Amino acid sequence: MTSSSVTARRLAAAALAAGALVGAAALPATAADRSHRENVEISRVQYDSPGWDNGSNRSLNNEWVEITNNSRHRVNLDGWRLTEDRRGVTYTFRHFSLGGHQSVRVHTGVGRDNAGDLFQDRRNYVWDNRRDTATLRNDSRRVVDSASWGERGHRWDDGRGGRDNDDRGHEGRGHDGRGHDDRGHDGRGHDHRR
Repeated sequence: MTSSSVTARRLAAAALAAGALVGAAALPATAADRSHRENVEISRVQYDSPGWDNGSNRSLNNEWVEITNNSRHRVNLDGWRLTEDRRGVTYTFRHFSLGGHQSVRVHTGVGRDNAGDLFQDRRNYVWDNRRDTATLRNDSRRVVDSASWGERGHRWDDGRGGRDNDDRGHEGRGHDGRGHDDRGHDGRGHDHRR
């Protein structure tokens, strides 16, 4: 065997070993990123805008879904989707990352996005007051979390076991504990008498 073929074999072996080390080093970062992403949840929902549902931008922006990152690491939400399941109304996060232990509210109406508030820029209500589900999906379209409310006593169900209300005591209208008045609602659940 010549010296050049031994050198070539050694170089090839070194390249393979280096590639394996780089691949192994990349795995924990991917796993860590996935675990941070799994700590993102729908923490609160104000599905029934307080006061008269008059369609004003103020009323629309008082309808919101709060997303919380429970990890200590920033999570990139670019391409994530928040969907209203009954009619399929979808909001897609664009160029937004959520800091560790931070929350952001996604409002229905028009406004200027900032670190704590994002706006769907819609002119109509999204969430049904009587019964609906909000679903948060990541950029791979995998369900990260969902929150449901409705018919069963108008209680909050966060999609984690069908409980009538969660440990945070959120219930009724947007989890403020004031209860829910479904008198005079149209098919969408918004009360036009207010």
